[in-house]
Parts: sequence; structure tokens; C-alpha cells
Amino acid sequence: MQSKTKLYLSILLPVQIIFIQIISFFPEFIERFYSNGFFTYTSKALRYVFGWLPFSFGDLLYSVLIILLIRFLFLKVFRRNIAWKKVLLDIGATLSIVYASFHILWGMNYYRLPLHEILNLDDQYTEAELISVSEKLIIQANALHSKLEPIDSLAIKIPYTKDEVFKKTIPAYQQLNNIFPDLDYHPKSIKTSLLSIPLTYMGFSGYLNPITNEAQVNGLILNYKAPTTSCHEEAHQLGFAKENEANFIAALTTINYDDIYFNYSGATFALKFCLNDLYLRNEEKAICLIEKLRPGIRKNYREVNEFWESYENPLEPIFKSTYDSYLKVNNQPDGMETYSYVVALLVNYFKSNPIAFHE
Repeated sequence: MQSKTKLYLSILLPVQIIFIQIISFFPEFIERFYSNGFFTYTSKALRYVFGWLPFSFGDLLYSVLIILLIRFLFLKVFRRNIAWKKVLLDIGATLSIVYASFHILWGMNYYRLPLHEILNLDDQYTEAELISVSEKLIIQANALHSKLEPIDSLAIKIPYTKDEVFKKTIPAYQQLNNIFPDLDYHPKSIKTSLLSIPLTYMGFSGYLNPITNEAQVNGLILNYKAPTTSCHEEAHQLGFAKENEANFIAALTTINYDDIYFNYSGATFALKFCLNDLYLRNEEKAICLIEKLRPGIRKNYREVNEFWESYENPLEPIFKSTYDSYLKVNNQPDGMETYSYVVALLVNYFKSNPIAFHE
């Protein structure tokens, strides 16, 4: 690439940043023309291009980029006489291309209308409403557990492989389409990540590659978590960029699917958000509700915690802090704390819609 081209690209970077900041004030425009317009075509095209591959092309792409970054550092930066002008132009041009690609292919979804406005839900709730929904979820979770495991002290083991879970998410989203018509998930493009070990040490269950639109699931996570994690990443894939909204869609998809293992995964997933939020508001009441859970459900929760604890390392907080900063930059000002918004969605949705599972 010529120096003049690199200069123009570098100058375009601050222009792009200013443009994104301005257009973020017009979520209705983004919702109509990007999230429900341009993005629906590009995302589906990318799923057709990469979805059929039996491996993650996006993971390979990231691996190549990391190698190129290391090569760049050794050839251009870690040397005695650094040509700073060339180095800065290289960095500026690269960041400009990455920034543009990210927002054009997926990132603009961070600035669409909030999900509670799309679904005509309130975004506020009382403690009494939270307790009511939590109690209903506990009843359903206990009922599902008793159907799957007569011995109340045993955890549920989901008998599906990750690939089987991936296949089941297609009809799961089709069933949700009756409730939530904008979630047409076809074709499928969800993979077990080739970078599962690094993801685990970083503390992540999965991610969406915004360039290839491949949903990546950590192959090491417990199968009990696979249905909700898969549906969460697919919600990102369909244009719901914010973590709290993807969590809500994952809960709704798994709860409404005609599969009892998905129902159990979804009910306990939604319930944990509610109980965690209640614990911050009313610790005594939260503990009282937790004690109503069958011991096997609490064991499932403990197994997940123990899994992540076994991979704790000094670098994990750094990765989490970096991701927190990423969320704040992308229209989630409270960072990872915005995950509690999923409770508002759950409470207000189930306030007017019964929590019912397929038999």
C-alpha cells in the first residue's frame, strides 16, 4: 500500500469516529435502514459463504492477524532505528480499515433501538415483580428437573454433543419466530471455536466474529450451558449486539423450544439472572428462594462455577477489563454491569406472557 493511501486512510479514522458518534443519536434510522435493512442481507450472505465450512474460518483469520501483528512488531517497532512516520501510517491505516469493516458488517447494531422498545416492554420493575417472576421460574425449573431426574440431588447432564445442540438451535429459533417475528435464523453458521482453550482462560463461553458473521462456542464449556450459549451467540449473529439483549433472546429461545433439555437450560439461565439481581436488593429473600430449588439445580450452578474457577489465572481480569472497556465504547456505558438489564426484559416480558414450556 502506498504512503499516500495510508495517509488518506489514517485521516479517515477520526472522520469515521465522529460519524459514528453523530449517527448514534438516530437509533430509529439505524433500526430501519441498517439493522432491518442493509445488515439483514450482508449477514445472511456471510453465513452462506462461511456457514458450510466445518471449521471456524474466523478463528483462522484471527490467528493469521496475530502472527502478522507479531511480525510487524519485530520488523518495524522492536528495532534500533524506528521509522515512526511509516509505523504510525501503518497503524492508522490498519485501524481505519478494521474500524470501518467492524461497523459496516455488524457493529452499527450497537446503536439500534433498545430491545424493550422493539418489543413494547417497560424497562423498569419493582422488587415485588422480580420476586413474582423468580418464584414462577423456580416452579418451572423444579418441575423440569424432576421430569429429567427423579433423584432431586443429582445435576442434569444434557446428552447432546455440541454439534447436536447447534442443529437444534435452528428449529428453536423457528419456534420463537411465532413470538418474535424478526428472528429468521437461516442459514446456520455456528462453530466450535478453534480457540476454545484461550477463550476458557480468558473467561468467555463464546463470541461472534463480526467480520465473518460466524458464531463461535467454546468447546470446553459444560453441555448444560451449550443451548443458552449457542442461542446467545446466534442472537448476536442476527443483529442484537448488546450482551443483555442476547441473553434475553437466548433465554426466550430455549424456554420456548420443544425440547425439555433446552427448556431446563433456559429456565435455570433466566432464573440465575433474577436471583442474582434479587440478592443485591434483598439478600434474605433471595436466599429464601434459592432454598426452594431442588439440590440438583443448585449443583448445576456449582458445576458451572467450579468449571470457571478451575481456569482462573492472573490474566483473566485483564481480559475482562478490556472487554468491559469495549462494551463502554460500544454504547453500553455501564460496561459489564449492563448485563442486569436482562432482568428488566425478563420480568416485564413474563409479567404479561405466561412462563410455559412444551410438554
